[in-house]
Amino acid sequence: MSFQTLGLSEEILKSIKEIGYETPSEIQQQAIPHVLMGRDILGCAQTGTGKTASFMIPLVEILITGQSKSRMPRSLILAPTRELAMQVSEDFNIFNKYLKLQMALLIGGISFSEQDGKLAKGVDVLVATPGRLLDHIERGKVMLKDVKILVIDEADRMLDMGFIPDIEKITKLLPKIRQTLFFSATLSDEIRHIGKNFVINPKEISVNPDTTTATNIESYLINTSHEDKLSNLKKILNIEKIKNAVIFCNKKIDINKVNIFLKKNKFSTVCLHGDMNQSARINSLEEFKSGLAKILVASDVAARGLDIAGLSHVFNYDVPNNPEDYIHRIGRTGRAGLSGKAFTLCSEKEIKSLTLIEKLIKKSINVYKFDEICLESKSPKIINIKSNKLNEEEVLKNKNNHPNIPPIENFINFKQSGQIPSFLTSK
Repeated sequence: MSFQTLGLSEEILKSIKEIGYETPSEIQQQAIPHVLMGRDILGCAQTGTGKTASFMIPLVEILITGQSKSRMPRSLILAPTRELAMQVSEDFNIFNKYLKLQMALLIGGISFSEQDGKLAKGVDVLVATPGRLLDHIERGKVMLKDVKILVIDEADRMLDMGFIPDIEKITKLLPKIRQTLFFSATLSDEIRHIGKNFVINPKEISVNPDTTTATNIESYLINTSHEDKLSNLKKILNIEKIKNAVIFCNKKIDINKVNIFLKKNKFSTVCLHGDMNQSARINSLEEFKSGLAKILVASDVAARGLDIAGLSHVFNYDVPNNPEDYIHRIGRTGRAGLSGKAFTLCSEKEIKSLTLIEKLIKKSINVYKFDEICLESKSPKIINIKSNKLNEEEVLKNKNNHPNIPPIENFINFKQSGQIPSFLTSK
């Protein structure tokens, strides 16, 4: 199947081609045709499967026809966090590049007046967190009676964060006849039960069950004491060839501690957690996405909202308390068919959480041993003779004058490695 066979407009196909999508992912193949037919969706897709595009592409296609009215959005996308809402809005802008649909983003930390202005002009797509949307509704700045399509994204995170009652309030203000797309990274019995309260005769789609990790991610476990976590984190960061990385911590206090420690050790880092104001959070994300900072130290609030192209590494400074969060965390790397690496630092107090993770993914995580890596790194390396101000003529001259003396490379390697070569110990 190709995107061309899905019956999409030329404008959307052009946008898809520009971002390098060649064929639809599994969730996109299953979801897009049913969304275009107007069917409700109850979808489960693991992080990194292209889930956002699976609802955004057909949503934009459907909204091409029609016109929005002041303060009356035609579609509503609910996301649990500011970061995820921002990511969804960015995806909308990608597929709307050659169209003229209007979108408003309602999240905390941005002035009401700016958001009110966009709503007053009329929007086709409204992307919002539940709390900020309810604030606008209570102020009489937005009406939902013209919403034709409702998208509830990351429903399991909504449940974890206590947003389900807010979503129920919002849906009571929507038309009863509408299309609802309900997506979750996991589909437990509780989530399925909640989802069926919002959808009617849905097409259930499940891709990559939540008990698996992507096969193109190399996962490693570093056994450590709690006191040695920072030094071991520094050690592995120096060993690995890191393009960009996310380090996850369970507590905000640890995020600040890790961030300060790494900055003192000359690493380029920014941090992200719930206590930061919106402007600081946006700045951190922009620095990381632009490459000004190579490492982002974050809490799980960022795990569902981050979509960094080509993320090479994920580090769990703490073992996640929720086993499913392990999958979502390491799922930030190894996306779009690329390979990635994930390292988890585990102290004795975290063995129980680690056991639950390995039970969920049905396999043991490979143990990473620093001693073996260090031995490999100390092996003699062939170096460029020119860098030591010795050209080929000088080497040949030395060799001819001293036929019994080994080549100059051996002495240089000996100097660099600190090991005693066998030729010096043999009789």
